[in-house]
Amino acid sequence: MASQKKKKKELTFLEKLRLIKSAGIRQPQHDSSKELQCDSIESLQNRIKKILNIYNQYDNKSGKMIYFVMYDIENDKIRTQIAKFLIKKGCTRVQKSIFLAQTDRAVFNEIHKTIREVQEVYDNNDSIFFVPVSSDQLRAMKIVGQSIELDLIMDNKNTMFF
Repeated sequence: MASQKKKKKELTFLEKLRLIKSAGIRQPQHDSSKELQCDSIESLQNRIKKILNIYNQYDNKSGKMIYFVMYDIENDKIRTQIAKFLIKKGCTRVQKSIFLAQTDRAVFNEIHKTIREVQEVYDNNDSIFFVPVSSDQLRAMKIVGQSIELDLIMDNKNTMFF
């Protein structure tokens, strides 16, 4: 007789956070030698390529929207879970605490609702911003700090006639 294994029901994001809360959310001593896997970030060049890909694929008539999700979250466990959740929902990490997404409005609303519920689960002084942007605003974005000519990559060339 073949034994049947029961499949465990996968917990939702909110259920996972409720379990963390019930286990007692504590801020662990920060160990800078152990960087959380979710906190790793791609090279600036790769992040710019992803931003450009979002911009180039954007179709105003598609019903999708472009937006940033930015946060300042004190608790390492919660911050890691939210980062994983955003990545799972298709958001692109632009910086450690900034994500860029292009999704349907329904997905935007789902992400917003879920994160709002997370905020209600535990005591915190965190802040999370959802900032819709237009493709024109994304095109006008400037990057400071690295020698990358975003204008050249995005074809924002000025031509001078003599």
